[in-house]
Amino acid sequence: MMLTWHWPWAALAGVLVSLALIVLIMAFSRHASGADEAVFSLDDDLNTEHASKLFRQWRALNRVAAAMLAIALALGIALVARPSQVDASDERSSSRDIVLCLDVSGSTLPYDREVIDTYLELIRHFEGERIGLSIFNSTSRTVFPLTDDYELVTKQLTAASKALKGVETQDDIDNMSDADYQKIADWLEGTQNRKDATSLIGDGVVSCAAMLPGFAYGSATAANAERQRAASIVLATDNVVSGKPTYTLSEALDLTQQTKISVDGLYSGPKSSEGDQATLDMKSAIESHGGVFLTQSNGQSVNELVKDIQSRRDTESSNKAKASMSDAPGWWTLALVVAMIVAMICAWRLKR
Repeated sequence: MMLTWHWPWAALAGVLVSLALIVLIMAFSRHASGADEAVFSLDDDLNTEHASKLFRQWRALNRVAAAMLAIALALGIALVARPSQVDASDERSSSRDIVLCLDVSGSTLPYDREVIDTYLELIRHFEGERIGLSIFNSTSRTVFPLTDDYELVTKQLTAASKALKGVETQDDIDNMSDADYQKIADWLEGTQNRKDATSLIGDGVVSCAAMLPGFAYGSATAANAERQRAASIVLATDNVVSGKPTYTLSEALDLTQQTKISVDGLYSGPKSSEGDQATLDMKSAIESHGGVFLTQSNGQSVNELVKDIQSRRDTESSNKAKASMSDAPGWWTLALVVAMIVAMICAWRLKR
């Protein structure tokens, strides 16, 4: 923090006006005193000890009152100049949009629940971030759009987590009750509208990007290339594509990069497949477009990987913070009030 003046010219104007008034007052006072024809002396009247004491008190109170009024005038001029503080430290950025982009093909559902549960924990610490959720298989469905209504987000993520509870193996699905199976079917409705196609990753990413303000299909313009809020997509998938997508993953990432949307990849599949070509291709595509790609090969859980991505993006947003200027009249106003109170007390005492 450092002190600066927002309107320094106003202080200069205040000083000039004050000096002019003081000169005028002194000139009129001298003129009035020169016009007096009779001169009175109080020496005889003040020649007693009690009277001398009262006179000294009166003179001291006059001086204190005059000093307080002078200080109040100076403080008033300073306040007119608007004392401000420049905060040069990094601010916590709360202007960030996050889209959870989840592949809900059969092989990734168990990992999707862990991603959802992690964000249920993370949103307790969100302050101003907007979050949205989109799920995709052959087609996409927006579960909820970008919002900072964390009560709504918590409700939606909790419902999704409950729907996916116990979906870890095919045996779990086979042993589900009809009611539980129907909950999953309802949650996944709208994600499998194309025949003979599953897990169309590139199309899913483009649909998630379309949830973010300023995204344009196929091109970037001056209007959508500059962002007021940082935008990021957390893509959870195993990158196993079946069918012919409209966009490949690389093509989708080209579009998001053009509109300054960062895409981070979280491998959502079995550890045994982390060395597969599909996984390596996903890693290469994500990292070549400036994103973070994480797997569980280093022993971290999905929960830890999601928190890792979140912390990296938080750090990046904080580093982009700009210094801000804000009015800081607090101590100046307090000093002005104290000076005026002391002056008023002196004036009241003089009147007595």
